[in-house]
Amino acid sequence: MPRTLPMLALVVLSASTFSFGQGSSTASPLVIKLKAPTSATPPATTPPSQPSTTPPMTSDPQTSNPPPPPAVTPLACSVMGLGTGASLNGFLPFQTTSAWTQNIANAPVDGNSGNLVGFIGNAHLHPDFASGTDNGTIVGIPFTVVSGASPTTVNYTDYGDQSDPGPMPIPTSVEVEGYPNPGDGDRHALVLDRDNCWLYELYGATPQGDGTWQASSGAVWDLLNVNSRPLEWTSSDAAGLPVFPGLVRYDEVAAGHIDHALRFTLQHSRQAFVAPATHWAPNSSDPNAAPMGMRMRLKTNYDISSFPPQAQIILTALKNYGMIMADNGSSLFLSGAPDDRWNNDDLHTLGQVPASAFEVVQMPAVTTQANLATGNVPNITSFIADHLTVSAGTAVNLSWAADNAGYSIVSPEVGAIRGNTAVVHPTQTTTYTLYSTNKFGRATQTVTVTVQ
Repeated sequence: MPRTLPMLALVVLSASTFSFGQGSSTASPLVIKLKAPTSATPPATTPPSQPSTTPPMTSDPQTSNPPPPPAVTPLACSVMGLGTGASLNGFLPFQTTSAWTQNIANAPVDGNSGNLVGFIGNAHLHPDFASGTDNGTIVGIPFTVVSGASPTTVNYTDYGDQSDPGPMPIPTSVEVEGYPNPGDGDRHALVLDRDNCWLYELYGATPQGDGTWQASSGAVWDLLNVNSRPLEWTSSDAAGLPVFPGLVRYDEVAAGHIDHALRFTLQHSRQAFVAPATHWAPNSSDPNAAPMGMRMRLKTNYDISSFPPQAQIILTALKNYGMIMADNGSSLFLSGAPDDRWNNDDLHTLGQVPASAFEVVQMPAVTTQANLATGNVPNITSFIADHLTVSAGTAVNLSWAADNAGYSIVSPEVGAIRGNTAVVHPTQTTTYTLYSTNKFGRATQTVTVTVQ
């Protein structure tokens, strides 16, 4: 979460067993509606990861000097189901390029692991997701897979200068964290676009009556090749990371294995981050407070044989992939998606695992204000329309070229897009803006199409 003073929320929400992203404690007993137990069998060994998929390419005959053509969505994305909490049917976001999918079972332990874990104190692992409801709200961070959703405008209230502009295909019917009564919680809204393989995430999201969204911040992520957002920029998470790839999801547990790192929170963090994080939200100056992005792993010799099936699968993932510190909140709260098929009794046993059962995986270079990397933002060399004056509804081809761009967004009408061409159909005179972004910042350029 983008806030830099999170502990206020921690105090306000301390009466609840579950946190809604940022603040909670375990002060009260478990109060949830239990569902019938659901069995799942843990894997005997670490499963192999999916094979990588190379997207096919198409050409665009409309340009006189065609740039490299855009990628076409591979079949891997199309296997995802649709709806809230849909099964991804084995599709693994960022499968070949991301730290989220890196197996760290045999990675070395960080030299300062003992002090870092000791600073956490006597906290125990806590599943921040469940079946049923707690005080009338779902427990966990919901996500929705869409197809054919119309793009809509997102208006930012707090971190617009660090957010990705719309439009985004996020229907206003999408469940927001805390649904149906999200109140003043984190209000994450997560949407996966199955058609184009993009992930859209909003923080502090509120649907508006006109079909648009209002949000504190938002980010776009390429599900095929995780894009690097600018250093020191927030996202829908305090660490500048995507939320979705770190969620514990029921479809994975039902399949018997989780093939990625998990997202978790700690009460204290310092002004530093390690890859894959790109942002800090410090609330402690102690050198043993965690930097954002710190990865912890359940120790190999920690015996999980007595845990029930769903818990064993989650604990196996924590040995193989670990968990990445992504936000300030209650310590060792593990993020997941709500699902009525969770066995809450199984999940509750995770609370037996103490902080001392974990170790910190050797961290890459720790980034602070003193050694923050600098570099060049993208250089947009052209952004043109093949017709500058048209009648309403006429197809207009936009094309562009940009050096060192990590990903591109065209606003309005288009949104996130691969390649460097897009077709728009303006119904009134419209100024289109190209946003080209990399790890060092963002460049923009505009072109106006006049409608007569």
